[in-house]
Formats: sequence, structure tokens, C-alpha cells
Amino acid sequence: MDGEVRIGSRVLNYTLYGASDGLPVVSLGGSPSTRWKRPSVVEAISAAGLRMVIPDRPGYGGSSRQPGRTVADAAADVARLADELGWSTFALTGGSGGGPHALACAALLPDRVVRCAVVGGIAPPLTHDPEPTEAEELADPRRDRSIWRAARDSEALRPGIAESFAGIMASVEAGGPEFPPDPHDPAPPAPPARDDPEAMARLTATFVTSQDGLVDDLVAFATPWGFDLADVRVPTSIWFGTADERAGKHAGFLAAAIPHAESIQYVGAHAPPAAAYREILGWLRGATNGAGAGR
Repeated sequence: MDGEVRIGSRVLNYTLYGASDGLPVVSLGGSPSTRWKRPSVVEAISAAGLRMVIPDRPGYGGSSRQPGRTVADAAADVARLADELGWSTFALTGGSGGGPHALACAALLPDRVVRCAVVGGIAPPLTHDPEPTEAEELADPRRDRSIWRAARDSEALRPGIAESFAGIMASVEAGGPEFPPDPHDPAPPAPPARDDPEAMARLTATFVTSQDGLVDDLVAFATPWGFDLADVRVPTSIWFGTADERAGKHAGFLAAAIPHAESIQYVGAHAPPAAAYREILGWLRGATNGAGAGR
């Protein structure tokens, strides 16, 4: 079910998934992503007994842009959305670029967030040194070149983003799937996305109309986040895939900075395969099923 909430002069669009009486969960998407999710993800949410809301961050999908937003600004939007839904408390998850925004909510809304799962999230970047080389970026992913550039000239990022997005859509138009296959996921090969109008709508919302959202995310990551990781006191888990070395390094930095954070590795790449995603949803409910590779 799609909906929208007004926040001042802005509109925040969202979609609700799962059973109406399920455990409330707010899910914050990556950079880029939008609120519309693939059927397999929707089925997993319902099977886990969750009532999950996924908003489009400002500048993504149909949500109004919020130039100059910080990572911490996500907390006010999430609180307003939860109020709209009548949720006094809720669990929270954030994937990839949604991870910092989820941690902001956990730090700034401690009386409302009951637990927080970060999946493939990033740690605060290092942007004060000279522009990192590729080797330096590989050695320490906090020295991210796109984020380094965003701290200095965000508009200069747009040609590269446009080229990347165009390449993704060209692959789709050539018969590629909506989501790249994961060798760790036993699911059958996905059909061409171009034959599925709903898949094309999701891809268009992510890679055609959401460039502003990605630029603003990168700027938010590059500037002070507006909260201290040490202030995250709710139960927190940091998830990363065995085939995602960058996220594994970020997870180490986050786990060291967040009191009592639990680091959990799953078998898979940046986006968790089905078994790992089910475990993450189980953790949000307060239980796991043992699908992870180690802790």
C-alpha cells in the first residue's frame, strides 16, 4: 500500500508491506533505491510476521528533495512517518547507504527504536586527506573517492552518476535481470526485467528519476553526520557478506564505535541472499535462524 506524509513543504512517499498486525519495522533503503521492492522481498516480509514501511528518502522516487540534508535529518522524517502510522515504537533496518540513516534514528530516537539492523552499511568517511588513490580506497573504504569529491563539488558527480545509471538501464534493455544474480543464492535465474512492467517501474524510479537523491546522500555522508555513533545504545547488529570485503571493513569500524554492537557475517555478497535476508528479518523480531556464516 502506497501513501504519503507531508513534512512542512515536503512530501515523503512510502509503501507498507506485510500483515496489518505485524511487528512494526521501518526499513531505509540504500543509495540508490526506492520504496518499491521485488516480490520475493515482499513475500519474505510477510512470512516473517512484520509490518514494514519503506519510505523514499528525499530526492528519491516521489519524495521531495531536501537540499543540504544531513544524515541526522532522517530521524525527524522517520519519527513523523511513525506518528502518521500510529507506531510509538518500532524496529529499524538500513541497507548500504541506508545504514547511516538507520543509525541516526537509533541514536536520536532511543525511546522509539527497539532494535536496529544495519546491512552492508558504511562508517563515517575520511574526507580531509588528499584525494585517495584506488589502492588507498581499497585498503580503507572510509577513504571513498565519490564521497571525497562530494565534500568539495557535488555537482561534479552528476556526469559519472548519469553514465553509471545509463549503463545499468542499457543492460536491462538488452535483456538483463532486474537484479544482478548472486552466486551464493540458489534461486533460479531471473527473467529479463524489460518484460515485467513492475520491474521496469522499480528500475526507472531508482536509476532514471533519483539522481538528486544519490547526490544528496553522498553530500550527507561527506559532511558531519549530526550524531555520535557512541550514542547508539539500542540493540544493534551489523551485517555483511562473505563476498563483500568493503562492507566487512566498514562493519569492523562500526562495531568498534557502537557500544555492544553485534557483527554478523552471512554467506553472500553486498545484497543479502534469501536465507540471510530471512535471518535479518528474524533478528528484527528478536530471533535468528542460524543462516549466518559467523559472528
